[in-house]
Amino acid sequence: MKGEAIVILLVEDDEAHAEIVRRNFETSRIANRLMHVADGQAALDYLYRRNEFSDPANSPRPGVILLDLRLPKVDGLEVLRIIKADPNLSVIPAVVLTTSQAETDMIKAYSNHANSYLVKPVDSVKFTELMETFGYYWLAWNQKPN
Repeated sequence: MKGEAIVILLVEDDEAHAEIVRRNFETSRIANRLMHVADGQAALDYLYRRNEFSDPANSPRPGVILLDLRLPKVDGLEVLRIIKADPNLSVIPAVVLTTSQAETDMIKAYSNHANSYLVKPVDSVKFTELMETFGYYWLAWNQKPN
């Protein structure tokens, strides 16, 4: 599948999980650019172009956000609440990617307008399959307005 390059903001503090996502997107046939930050504060700085992300050339607007829930500095649910309350950011699809299967976390995520909730499989092969499916759906098949 081919398409325009899309920026994916990955907000993930587990470097092993980030590497699985990175490797999968590098080998996929879907054009994209992965930007990775390791905590919730960095995600907000990136999205609001503050501090090290103040240059728009180094912090392009993402087409989709992959957001872990358990993050240092600012929790993923708080990041989600902030961006979905902002009219300039709320249109960016936010996909929760977490290890939590807790019903309360799912309810909180969807109550804060998460566009999807994905649970990371423990098995690395299944995690890779999940990321491949994510890539095809969100980056190739999903339609968004210009």
